[in-house]
Amino acid sequence: MPYRDSGSWNAMISGYCLNGNAANALELADGLPIKDVVTWNSLITGYAQNGLANEASNIFHMMEESKDISPSQGTWVSILPAYSQLGALGQGMLIHARVIKDSMWSDIYVGTCLVDLYGKCGRLDDAVSLFDEVPRQSSVPWNAIISCHGVHGHGERALEFFREMLDGEVKPDHVTFVSLLSACSHSGLVSDGEWCFCLMQENFGIKPILKHYGCMVDLYGRAGLLDVAFEFIKSMPMKPDGSIWGALISACRIHRNVELGKYASDRLFEVDSENVGYYVLLSNMYANAGKWEGVNDVRSLARGMGLKKTPGWSSIEVDKKVNVFYTGNQTHTQCNEIYKELKELCEKIKANFVLQDVEDDEKEHILMSHSERLAIAYGIISTPPKSSLRIFKNLRVCGDCHSAIKCISDITGREIVVRDSNRFHHFKDGSCSCGDYW
Repeated sequence: MPYRDSGSWNAMISGYCLNGNAANALELADGLPIKDVVTWNSLITGYAQNGLANEASNIFHMMEESKDISPSQGTWVSILPAYSQLGALGQGMLIHARVIKDSMWSDIYVGTCLVDLYGKCGRLDDAVSLFDEVPRQSSVPWNAIISCHGVHGHGERALEFFREMLDGEVKPDHVTFVSLLSACSHSGLVSDGEWCFCLMQENFGIKPILKHYGCMVDLYGRAGLLDVAFEFIKSMPMKPDGSIWGALISACRIHRNVELGKYASDRLFEVDSENVGYYVLLSNMYANAGKWEGVNDVRSLARGMGLKKTPGWSSIEVDKKVNVFYTGNQTHTQCNEIYKELKELCEKIKANFVLQDVEDDEKEHILMSHSERLAIAYGIISTPPKSSLRIFKNLRVCGDCHSAIKCISDITGREIVVRDSNRFHHFKDGSCSCGDYW
């Protein structure tokens, strides 16, 4: 390997990670005679930012085994978002204790990562308590606490924090308004979302980017204002990208407007035909409307292009150990007990006449297929009766899973908290905090 100083190697590792080549970054790092703390931080950040939180956690533990490396501020800022993705609250709390010991709790970036960790792991009260201790002269911690309330469906509280932010003369940035608009969308606060969209431009001179436009399309679409969403897209000053049309398709799925969804998909594939997530979204739209021929056509199209669906995974932390399950996973050491529990839950669901809109021969498939059911079953057999379960999923929870988990919460008498790629769902006594609005 040619001689370069550590800064050059670390820059190359960061470059690989930024381009989505985390595996190549790790291979390069493995060839280095010496890895400094920046090398490890770059790898952890790169894996976490590429959605490989479990691998990022493993790299952090490898770093810990290197006795000559001491974690830095950058280490905590790198690993805490990975634990947030995984829902690894116990491991995050251990980091929190070390941060306090190292007197870094008042660092604005470390403190903000801790706020995000607790909020994104379902401990919103703790997130607020930490937020009160973090320096708040910049928008960074405000953005985190607003985002945390948004994903929990507490849009009005997110707006209250925003007003407190303005009262404290802290200037919002474009991230602030992405978080606000998303919070309004998840809570159905259309008028408030429109107010935020105007305010960012007229009062703060922030020019909307595609993320802001996407939030507005999502806001109108979730609320059932599909025509308004479509007209809004047509009025955009820049060409809509895949995320814009994807937001409209998602709304068409919810409200079963296949005609508009088909038009949106045609426009979407003109600008982004290689993102498998959009094919899944379109397939789900047809399925939700009972258009099974459309489902088959979309799946055939994706297969013909060689696209593979992003593997769905769900994690649950038990006794400070994170267990990650993939759809159809049969490698867990307690695999037999997990599937036995799922089988028993399926029988109880059938006996209690739930999922009435699904044919009997489909019920078992609905219960047994996706990763979150495996995580829930593992949680049931691994924790005391009636205790709550916290599940973290990398993809959006599907309608069938949502219905099944409502039933499971009723049957088991447990509160089941699921964080998917969109928001938090608090299932209890057969209902969900989202009000089936997600």
